[in-house]
Amino acid sequence: MPHVPLLTSSVHWAAFAPLLVTALAIMGSPGPATISLTASGAAFGVRRSARYLAGIVAGTTVVLVAVAAGVTGALLATPALRPALIAAAVAYVLYLAYHIATAPPLAAAREAAAAPSATGGLLLGIANPKAWVAIGAVFVSVRLAQDAVLDAGLKTGALAAMIVVINSVWLAAGASLAPVLRDPKRARRANILLATALLVSTAAALVH
Repeated sequence: MPHVPLLTSSVHWAAFAPLLVTALAIMGSPGPATISLTASGAAFGVRRSARYLAGIVAGTTVVLVAVAAGVTGALLATPALRPALIAAAVAYVLYLAYHIATAPPLAAAREAAAAPSATGGLLLGIANPKAWVAIGAVFVSVRLAQDAVLDAGLKTGALAAMIVVINSVWLAAGASLAPVLRDPKRARRANILLATALLVSTAAALVH
């Protein structure tokens, strides 16, 4: 009987490190989703932002699967779909920026304002222009296996894990600002600054 090589023998294990480093640099850079998570963490804390984090992760994973399946081009080529997604994302970002800018100081009332929702996170994750560009760039940066299906599967698994890690770190970074934001005046300035950064990062993503 002829020897049939294992499919895993064609995996380029050494390429995982460059893939993860590239993902950290490109996908982990500031953007609408990551900045919004930082702002939500600072304004509402980790617990109240957990559903929003789950929505962001789920939405970004949808983008990842679309890129892996090769349907990105078809989706973006649909005349009505891209403008609708962008319009929905911009509308939600404006809504979110307002609520972050006007959120009460943590010490005053952690439960007074409504924290971002899982649905909003899902919407922003899917419609985030930076996610499509960043994930697409990382996905084609290296090859993990000779077999196309195995290569796509390995990349999807690795990048899905990076999506969870990257977004969780941004949320935790925002929440770490909470002790500094006990003072109402300082909290108000920080919330406005983060809301402004969210709007700027979204505008930059749309331009690119």
